[in-house]
Amino acid sequence: MTNVCVMQNASSAKPLSAPVMAWVLVALAGIAAPIGVMLLVLDSGDPARLETALGPILAIALMAIAMIAAAAAGRFAVGIALGLMGGIILVAIAESIGMPSLPHPLSTGLVLAIACISFAARGALFARSASDKGWWIAVFVVAGEAAILLTALAEPDALPDWLLVLLPAQWANIAIHSTLTGTGTYTAIAALIALGGTAAATLLVARLWPRRWPYLIMFTAWLALSALVYRSL
Repeated sequence: MTNVCVMQNASSAKPLSAPVMAWVLVALAGIAAPIGVMLLVLDSGDPARLETALGPILAIALMAIAMIAAAAAGRFAVGIALGLMGGIILVAIAESIGMPSLPHPLSTGLVLAIACISFAARGALFARSASDKGWWIAVFVVAGEAAILLTALAEPDALPDWLLVLLPAQWANIAIHSTLTGTGTYTAIAALIALGGTAAATLLVARLWPRRWPYLIMFTAWLALSALVYRSL
């Protein structure tokens, strides 16, 4: 009887390789890859371009760290803490390789915090709804939004604004870019409202899981907040 119980527990346990792979992806997508992209931009011979590229780079990095970490750990706070740490590290590295010092460090810190909260909320929902497979969902979401943002960075006119404003990563990009350049304050405020509103709606869904009706609130909020950002452009 004891042997049967042990076998059942072993078969239902979360595989060790899954969370290890998740943390490796957090490090690669959230730290290593953004540093590599920053160095490539710097090697292009236009140091000023790093300031332009840092918005999408940071947005994708924060999303990767906060969302995947929260989903892998099953803890909302873990995603926020690691996301903030990663953001601070990347900003420090960007300044060390040639980007001017942040003109508004407190505002930048606030933007990073709100973005991490929003991304970690989605990761926590994935963990709640998909259990040990939640971090895989987070990886696919990050990969999809990163591909679109990097396409927009490489070819600014390739994608329409209505598509970009549907992406929370783009909201973070808008807000980060505003703090770095001191421009687009109105749009940045709309983006921060969108990030905060999405976080609240997502946490509501996670709180009420497994009820499904809160998803209607979340998707309605997402579309409404996307429209808010679009109108502010």
